[in-house]
Amino acid sequence: MTGSATLPSADPQPRTRYDAVLLVSFGGPEGQDDVLPFLRNVTRGRGIPDERLEEVAHHYRHFGGVSPINDQNRALQAALTAELDRRGLGLPVLWGNRNWDPYLTDALREAHAAGHRRLLAVVTSAYSSYSSCRQYREDLAAALEATGLADELEVDKVRQYFDHPGFVSPFVSGTREALRRVLDELGPDATPADVHVLFATHSIPTSTALASGPPGADLGPDGAYGAQHRAVAEVVMASLGSGDDGFESPWSLVFQSRSGDPRTPWLEPDINDAITELAGQGTKGVVIVPLGFVSDHMEVLWDLDEEATETAREAGLAVARVPTPGVDPAFVAGLVDLVSERHTSDGDAAVPRPALTSLGPWYDVCRAGCCANPRGERPAVAGLG
Repeated sequence: MTGSATLPSADPQPRTRYDAVLLVSFGGPEGQDDVLPFLRNVTRGRGIPDERLEEVAHHYRHFGGVSPINDQNRALQAALTAELDRRGLGLPVLWGNRNWDPYLTDALREAHAAGHRRLLAVVTSAYSSYSSCRQYREDLAAALEATGLADELEVDKVRQYFDHPGFVSPFVSGTREALRRVLDELGPDATPADVHVLFATHSIPTSTALASGPPGADLGPDGAYGAQHRAVAEVVMASLGSGDDGFESPWSLVFQSRSGDPRTPWLEPDINDAITELAGQGTKGVVIVPLGFVSDHMEVLWDLDEEATETAREAGLAVARVPTPGVDPAFVAGLVDLVSERHTSDGDAAVPRPALTSLGPWYDVCRAGCCANPRGERPAVAGLG
């Protein structure tokens, strides 16, 4: 489907001078007392009772009520600062979350107090969908309104980076290493064909998936969200097949972490169902690649490292999980490449816009109606509408 996709023009925006980089993320609780208030923030406006939230809360409580995502963002903030300084860009890196401290409103007030007026946002989500792009843009607009800074601050956003080499290359090396581990566990008679590579990402409602990406684009039944993931998985597997090891394993895209009304269709297959089916077909091992995730947050630690791994072990399969990019130097450098695409100092040369699939490089500014809000239109920054 990626080869036949028709996309509106993605002309890059003129480079300009920014005052600071704004790292924008989801946020997470940092203690048992934070868990329910955090989940209320995540589900605000949806009327979900605390009893239902407790069904999710036990994932966090299993880890002491602490999500790793905030510490990971602190590490990413420090790594980005160091790389920006190393390249002589000198942009400070501020950090704000959608759902927990430090909130976006805090980061915008901090930016304004420091004298910054033009911010370039880097979001910890690589793909196109409502929850992974448009909702962040809406929350930034809401934070500007809530702080009274809508006329004082301008916030742009780097492009979706699903197929940027800096995001993809850690998955290539991590998948290669995980395949070696699984083959070692299976023994000398095992071959790559015995191991199935499962590219895992967050499930979303099928209607939301179809609406992902710009209206009118021919991207298949899962919209930009599905097309982007499949295109990146193809790049990873092609890289493995062309390497010295010549890993040529079967693979598929699977989904995890679905929630909400069970009557609503969501993207499938679920990773646990897929693992069970593979075991019945004679597969001997699986490699789980958290392709939809930037860092090892709760849905990686619980849904993959606990539940999916347990499913595989109970089915008698060897299993290994690939690391997320986190603060891999290639990923950090790639994010700074994205900043360099938009930020300019006087007299500096133009920079390339690399992309490893036919879908990219993606848009600097989201198209009108892109990744529409399923609950109705809301103002958003960094877009044409």
